Amino acid sequence: MKTKTALITGGSRGLGRDMALNLAKKGMDIILTYHSNATAAEEVVREIKRTGQNAKAFQLNTGNPKGFGDFFDQVAEHLRGENGSSHFDYLINNAGTGLSQRFAETTEEQLDDMFNIHLKGVYFFTQRALGYLNDGGGIVNLSSGLTRFTFPNSSAYAAMKGAVEVFTRYLAKELGSRKIRANVVAPGAIATDFGGGDTRDNEQKRGALTHLTALGRVGEAEDIGGVVAFLCTDDARWINGQRIEVSGGVLL
Repeated sequence: MKTKTALITGGSRGLGRDMALNLAKKGMDIILTYHSNATAAEEVVREIKRTGQNAKAFQLNTGNPKGFGDFFDQVAEHLRGENGSSHFDYLINNAGTGLSQRFAETTEEQLDDMFNIHLKGVYFFTQRALGYLNDGGGIVNLSSGLTRFTFPNSSAYAAMKGAVEVFTRYLAKELGSRKIRANVVAPGAIATDFGGGDTRDNEQKRGALTHLTALGRVGEAEDIGGVVAFLCTDDARWINGQRIEVSGGVLL
């Protein structure tokens, strides 16, 4: 059976790292991107190779569509060398940054950054990927629990994630003829270094979130990767156009 390949943006740390490792456990080869931390990315590559799967890391600024053409040229060359084909099977749009800022104080520059990274970048990166994505493959876009429930200081970030959820439904509709599925995974609060690591390090915030969550704790990166990996298997072949919140039951 031909080995499948998944491409994950922002795969060097946090949620992306766990996704990459879980997909490798499913027997997939991995392509991952990183923004600036090449050392962390190469460590993930080594971890994946120790499982017996192939992996390669590429630098990419997912908020700058002008670089997408060169990126996919590099990926295609790598894949041809490894597999004899420039195509891959699954795209996971995970890369992103956080913003904690009151609506009344959010600047145009901050909103533009959120737009470029979380919506414009995802939109055009996915568009570029279509020429390399195998029929019968899949797309997983990362959103946030903040599109369902609201906390102060998240309006710009959450608005972009809400747009990604709508975009994903359109992907599912328009790519259905190619049997490409598109779904959203929406994590709740996760204890990583995302957004400055506040959920990981702020004990007061952790306590409040624990109280609000049915399963009685904050999330960890390891809670998310397995769900993404599941969506990239035949077991999830009839799940399409869906938003799956992975939050432990926060604010039910």
